[in-house]
Order: sequence, then structure tokens, then C-alpha cells
Amino acid sequence: MRLHQDQLQVLLVFAKEDNQSNGFCWACEKAGFRCNIARTPESALECFLDKHHDIIIIDHRHSRYFDAEALCRSIRTTKPSENTVIIGVVRRHADREESSVLPLISAGFTRRYVENSNIMACYNELIQLKFGEVQAQFKLRACNSLFTALEKSQEAIEITSEDHVIQYVNPAFETVMGYQIGELIGKELTEVPINEKKADFLDTINSCIKIGKEWQGMYYAKKKNGDSIQQNVKILPVVGQGGKIRHYVSISRLCNDNNKAEKTCERVQAESQTDIQTCRHKDRRKGSLDVRSTTSRGSDGSSQRRHSSMARIHSMTIEAPITKVINIINAAQESSPMPVAEALDRVLEILRTTELYSPQLGTKDEDPHTSDLVGGLMTDGLRRLSGNEYILSAKQTHQVAGSLISPISLNDIPPRITQAMENEEHWDFDIFELEAATHKRPLVYLGLKIFARFGICEFLNCSESTLRSWLQVIEANYHSSNSYHNSTHSADVLHATAYFLSKERVKQTLDPIDEVAALIAATVHDVDHPGRTNSFLCNAGSELAILYNDTAVLESHHAALAFQLTTRDDKCNIFKNMERNEYRTLRQAIIDMVLATEMTKHFEHVNKFVNSINKPLAALEENGNNGDGESIKTVLTSPENRILIKRMLIKCADISNPCRPIEQCIEWAGRISEEYFAQTDEEKRQGLPVVMPVFDRNTCSIPKSQISFIDYFITDMFDAWDAFADLPNLMQHLDNNFKYWKGLDERKLRSLRPPPE
Repeated sequence: MRLHQDQLQVLLVFAKEDNQSNGFCWACEKAGFRCNIARTPESALECFLDKHHDIIIIDHRHSRYFDAEALCRSIRTTKPSENTVIIGVVRRHADREESSVLPLISAGFTRRYVENSNIMACYNELIQLKFGEVQAQFKLRACNSLFTALEKSQEAIEITSEDHVIQYVNPAFETVMGYQIGELIGKELTEVPINEKKADFLDTINSCIKIGKEWQGMYYAKKKNGDSIQQNVKILPVVGQGGKIRHYVSISRLCNDNNKAEKTCERVQAESQTDIQTCRHKDRRKGSLDVRSTTSRGSDGSSQRRHSSMARIHSMTIEAPITKVINIINAAQESSPMPVAEALDRVLEILRTTELYSPQLGTKDEDPHTSDLVGGLMTDGLRRLSGNEYILSAKQTHQVAGSLISPISLNDIPPRITQAMENEEHWDFDIFELEAATHKRPLVYLGLKIFARFGICEFLNCSESTLRSWLQVIEANYHSSNSYHNSTHSADVLHATAYFLSKERVKQTLDPIDEVAALIAATVHDVDHPGRTNSFLCNAGSELAILYNDTAVLESHHAALAFQLTTRDDKCNIFKNMERNEYRTLRQAIIDMVLATEMTKHFEHVNKFVNSINKPLAALEENGNNGDGESIKTVLTSPENRILIKRMLIKCADISNPCRPIEQCIEWAGRISEEYFAQTDEEKRQGLPVVMPVFDRNTCSIPKSQISFIDYFITDMFDAWDAFADLPNLMQHLDNNFKYWKGLDERKLRSLRPPPE
């Protein structure tokens, strides 16, 4: 493609004239570029909108004059800036470590330039930009023009991959064939011509185009409504990377029939396989994925040889870490004195238990509130003791009612709701105010705002309307009748997740796909929660407990249902445009995070986080490595540790109520207590084992239950999370709330609040 490029235009934004600005002025003159200078953000924006510069260089060294990042963001909101290269000039700090460029990139800068007023240095920078980023952006603008020509062409044009999978068709093709926009992407549509042998015809085409020659001839295709049409088709191979054929371009035109000119437009794809069924649509996408068709596939039926020999088992070289530890201890015992050998026996006895990470409650100071909380949240229940069965069908999901108001854009949100979400970036954000403003539908509105802030639609390549529909479907499948596990809880966890993701240490650690997974997992983590614990469902013999073998029943259901709801309808399928491998990675991360909210693995997740992340980081800092050194980077960004961090993040977000401001903490305590009271009532009615006897609405002390929950589950976990993410405000709230509950308990009060004086 031959391109004509006009003289480059450069805009310099410097509040004051200095050696650096002069250096770039002289460099522009030497390079033959047109140069404008602006002294204020206002004049810079006005000048850019008038001239549409190719390069903008903004002085980022002196924040007292203007906010360079804010100016960059303002420019990036304008349409002309789409292909503009923006450079930030930053200070040179010889005595400080290299700082991250991520804040600049996030603000919209293309790259940075470390201050150097030498004219040749400025000239070299401009020349590199001209033949690098600027030229690339120029080609992109040219490509936009070419695509506009394709879109307006009256001939039907189709572009396929080397595997004959459709990657692009223009509107003329879609119109004539009767398909809607985007309906054919990733598909094949072909019909064997009349009176031609299928294999011979395909061989004729393929023998031509596979060696890089174009083919032209008559073709028959079937429209969506079943009508057969004859076309004059030209297929051209396109040679790409590595000198190989990477695409095929098909240009089609309808043939005249009985001297009646038909509208130009049509095509059909050259077929490379010989097992094609006539006029069948087939999804053969390799690079992208129709998520709805994804299913789990078992093995091909072949089973491996089974070895019964014990000698064979003992000679196995595949060892788990715990096996290696036990073998080392066994070897050490052989040469140890008797007292040491006996002590090591006790160590082995402990190591062989399956509950390595679950602390054992002492018998002396055992508190019934703590015992019941542990029993209710960390076990899968007793076996069913009666013939009663609790029916909770995994098949019953809720559609969005037709009478519901259609989802609205962020720009059209009612003022009261907008006001309720004003400070959603702060920890003290009041979710209950939003709940009231939205009539118990906070998830859609808060989700729209947070997902927009994190650029989720851009990452998923989905429209805002698809996201709105998805949020509506997910919220509709939360039970508003639950006092605690409803969409307000989901919105609260989403808010906490977004807050944690904004912390500097977390931002340094996680990739964009991790952020997307965390926000989606937070949104769906309790979808269709019945307001009963796993122990209750197992004891009641519910359908879900049977389906998931009494193991992580609810968490497995939440994750599975979330994907079922998402992928069964294109209107709300936020994953439909994702590339296959990226979708698989994202799906696995979401499932892992939702399953991490199961409390039976609470201490395992916390202990692994402490031992794999907190302690290594603390050791590095004690050794004086406080910067962004390679050692710290290794700890933070290893795949295994990123998984632990994501699990810890969603766990803390899920049970962060004791770290909220006091009024929110009290409200959440009342709601969870009411849900547990209702479960105890139902257990007694059905003759089921009472999982948490202390949660009897007539005798329960809510302050004691909160104290136990904070002591047993919250304190250690948030100490570890605070050490990682730096959350002093949360820890202060936690301290205040614990003192509040302690004060009520010391006064022998069992209620949420003290009696009015």
C-alpha cells in the first residue's frame, strides 16, 4: 500500500520556555516538522482540535503549573486523538530508582521522554517517532479508509483465514445473503455447484489458490432463507507473515438470470475440506470461540494400564511435596535418638491428617458461638437424619421480567442514583443508600459504573448494552427475599473488590485479565444463593448437594450457573467475542475465585498467602530491598502467587463487613443473623440437625457471634491482607467495630444496638 504523508505537525505543551522546550523547537525545525507551542491546557486543547497534530509533547516535570496527566486524558477523550502520539517529558532522577510508566500509560501517554535538552537527542526522538509510532498510526488511519471503502462497496466481499473461517464480510454480502451484522463471523457457508462433482470441484479451486494464484468461476450458494443463487466469484490468496498464505479474499457478483439484472453482491467461500455437508453452517473457529458451544469433553475412552504391584507403586518417582517431607522425616528418624524419633512420630501423625490448615479448637476456652460458626461454615454437614428433603433445583433460574425497565446507559442514570454512587471509589461508600435509591437493584447500576471505570467492555470486546443485559440477568437470579445473600451483598463485594484492585501493590501484581476475572467473580459469586448454608443443603439432601457430591455445593452452583446464564443468550453473553484461549484463561480464573469463597478452605488460603507472599516480602524488606527489585517482582508476579493473591482478594471482599464503617457493620450483622435465624427455624420445622444452635432468634447474642467471627476468621486474614495491600482505614474500622461489640457483650446485651437511654 503506497501512502502519501503530509508534513508532520508537532504540538509542544510547556508552561514556560526553557532549554527542553527550545530543544524540541529546534529539533522540529531540523526535521522539517511544523511546530506549535501552547502554554496552558486550555490553549493546548484548542490548538489540537484546530490542527490535529501527529505528535503532542507535554511537560510532565512541573505539576505546579498544570496537571499533565489530566490534560492527556482530556485530549484522549476527543475523536481526533485516536491516532495521535502523546509523549510525556519527565524529570531525570539520578539518585532514585526507575519509576513505573504505568501511570503515564493509564493516562493515555504513548511513551515517556526523560528530560534531555540536547538538540540531537530531541531530534533523534522525533525521527524515531516518525518512523515508529507515527507511521504505524498513519497506516491505521489509511486502513480505516480502506475499510470504509469495503463497507460501502456494492460488490459482496468476504475475507477468510487460511483455514477458510470467515473473518470479515461487508454489508453488501450480509444484505444479499440475508444475514444480520456479525452473524457469519467465524462460520463457513458453501454449496456445491450444480452438475459438478464435489471433490473434483474443490480440488480445482484448491489446486489454484493454494499455490498463490487467483481463481475465478461460477458458484452456487444458499441464502439464509434457503434460496439458491448463482454467482460469479473471484478468490484471491493473500500472502502474509513468513511468505505463507494467511487470508483469502472473495469478491462476488450475482449472475444475470433470464436477462434480468439482479443487484450486485454475492459470494461463496472456497472449501478446503472434502467432508463438507451441503449448505451447512459450521463453526470452525480456531482463534475465537462461540462460548455457548463450549462443553466439557471426556477422554477418548482409552484407559491406562493399571499396575497392582506394590513394588511398582513404591518405585514411582512422582512425589507430592508433603510426600517428600514425610520421606525426609522417616530417613532422619533412623539415625535419631529415641526422644527425637518419638517427637518425629508425632510430627508424622500430624502431617498425615487431611486438615493441615484448619486450627483445632481447644477444649478449655471453647466458645459455643465459635464452635457453631466453625461447624456451620467449615463443614459439609452431618448426614441426613430424617426422611425430609430440601428441594432446591439447579434448573430453576430467573429470566429478567418483561415488565422491567430496559437497562439504561450510564449517562441516563437517575440523579438520585448518580448521587448515591458519587463516592463509590472510597471505602466508606454506603451501599445501603444505593440499595434504597435503586429499589433493591444496586448491582446493575454499581456494576455499570465500576465495569466502565476498569474498561471491562473494551477488554471483553462487548457492547455496553450486552453488559447491561448481563448485569440484569445476574441480578435477577439473586434472591431478594434473602436478608443477607442478595444482590446488595453482591454489589458490596463488587465494590470491595474494585477498591482492593485500585491499591498500588495489587495493581503492580495483577494483569488486566486478573482484574476482569476478579470483578466478574465478585458479581456472580453468590448468584442464586438460597439463603441456607452448605451444611443445611447436605443435611437436607438437596438436589444441589447430590449434584455436587456434598462438596463446595453452593460455590460450585454459583460458578456453573453464572456461565450458564451468560452463555445461553447472545444478548447477555459478555464472552462471545473473546479469543478462545483468552476465554479459557478468564473462565478458569473466575471459577477459581468463586470456589475460593468456600469457607472450608479458609485457613488453607490464608496460610498459603502468609507463607508464600507475606513472609517472603517481609524478608526482602528486612534485607533492605524496599524498591521494585527483581526479587520482589518474582514474588508478586509468579503465576502461583497471583492465584493466591486473587483468592485472598475475593475472600477479604466477601467477608469485609466487620471492616466497614460502624453503621454498615451493624446493618450487615443484623442481616446475616436473620438469615441464620431463619435457617435454624426451618431445621427445627423439618426435623433436620440444627447446624448452628446458638443462632436461635430467642436466645442468640449477636455481639458474641460477631466477636467470635472477628476473632476466628477476620483478624488474622485482614492482618495479612493489610500487610500486603496497605489498608489502615479498614483496620481502624475493624478495631472500632470489635470494641463496639465487646462493649455490648460486657453489658450482657444480646441485641444489635444498646437500648435508647
